[in-house]
Amino acid sequence: MKRIAVIGAGPGGLASAMLLAAEGHDVHVFEKQNRVGGRNGAWNLGEYTFDIGPTFLGMPHLVDELFRKAGRNMHDYMDLKQLTPMYELLWSGSRIPMYQQQDKMLSSISRHFPGNERGYLRFMRDNKKKLDRLTPILKTRHHRLMDYLSPRVLKALPELSLGKSVYDVLSQYFDDERLKISFSFQAKYLGMSPWECPGAFSILSYMEHEYGVYHPIGGVNQLSKAMASVFEELGGKIHLGESVSRIETANKKAEAIELQSGERFEADDIVINADFAQAMTKLIDDRSLKKYKKRKIEKKKFSCSTFMIYAGVNKVYDMPHHSILFSSDYKKNVEELTGSLELSDEPSIYIHNPSVMDSTLAPEGHSAVYILAPVPNNLSGIDWENRKAEVERVVLDRIEKETGFEDLSAHITIKKILTPVDWEQTFEIYQGATFSLGHQLSQMMYFRPHNQFDDLENLWLVGGGTHPGSGLPTILESAKITSDWIGET
Repeated sequence: MKRIAVIGAGPGGLASAMLLAAEGHDVHVFEKQNRVGGRNGAWNLGEYTFDIGPTFLGMPHLVDELFRKAGRNMHDYMDLKQLTPMYELLWSGSRIPMYQQQDKMLSSISRHFPGNERGYLRFMRDNKKKLDRLTPILKTRHHRLMDYLSPRVLKALPELSLGKSVYDVLSQYFDDERLKISFSFQAKYLGMSPWECPGAFSILSYMEHEYGVYHPIGGVNQLSKAMASVFEELGGKIHLGESVSRIETANKKAEAIELQSGERFEADDIVINADFAQAMTKLIDDRSLKKYKKRKIEKKKFSCSTFMIYAGVNKVYDMPHHSILFSSDYKKNVEELTGSLELSDEPSIYIHNPSVMDSTLAPEGHSAVYILAPVPNNLSGIDWENRKAEVERVVLDRIEKETGFEDLSAHITIKKILTPVDWEQTFEIYQGATFSLGHQLSQMMYFRPHNQFDDLENLWLVGGGTHPGSGLPTILESAKITSDWIGET
């Protein structure tokens, strides 16, 4: 049995802690906030409850697998509801529903994009093969260059769409620009442009259309609460309100963590679930590092950020659970986010309206409305103190004029706004890049920070900043990879 310290009670930290506790280790999770979940936690504003970050659960079989590894049934902890439609896409007055059910999706394509039905069927067939080939890579550690010569990688190579972007891949199946973007906007889950995101990630939209989109009653934050419950049932200890100030090292080993209070906690192994780049620049003395020194971190490529409005509303809107309002010039909008790093006059906007099917999140007749607009990260130098009100007005004006959320501003009774600066300062996210390191091929697999840390022994990584990448399903996979690896040492 090992004594293990986990820094951060985000989904990656909780998942790895749960798995390690199930193996009989003495595991302690240290969390700066007074709640579990990190960005997969919940805000409570008055009588309203909001997910902070992720707002849907995809590929629930991966969550089921995680709980079974810990000897539990996820359905004993969460009540999952499949969403039909999965979401609705809004284009210049058009409302286009997207479905997991193939017959309904074909009907929607026939109605809005006639002539593209066969392209959709080919896309689903080809990406099933692609995901089958890529899954062994996403579930396996990649810490040696020779891993690229392994049978699993060589078998997957033809499916990696090397030299093509996600947009390029979708152009092989669809001839309507809106439909191409409808199946490629998921690159935003990685904080990237579909015109730059590696073509292998066309599997993101495939996974939604193959496995569906789910809402846990109470919000996606219930996943973190469920993992915390299982972890404590297994004897684990969660230390809330305990901020880690540094990782103590000696002889190229991580030996202990020091808390803000000055207390020292020795551990056989330390798992970092904090934002990777922030941890490297704040928690570890640069003299202890070789590969991930601060000056090298600064040269990495980072995702975009998000501008958030969490609004308690005194009415229920007859709008879908998820709506995405696209900019009329989506490519220009994405270039502003990831290239020129400037604020858009016409941002694309995501609206989460879960109160239409979940009565636990707001008082009767009210709604908890979550609004997200992708914006540049803090490398942009945008003065958010002076621009926040302007951006809020632009976002709300677009929503009120172009969606069914009419007069939304007049019905807001309470709200909370997060800017990229808030993401950096409150959640300790490097440069406010909410989707962590970018997912260029130069920052994937072997070239992404390894689950077992290179520069120091006994130090491990989980979360979006390590292999296989950001997004809830991959973050949970990182926890499985790391916890299994720790068990082997």
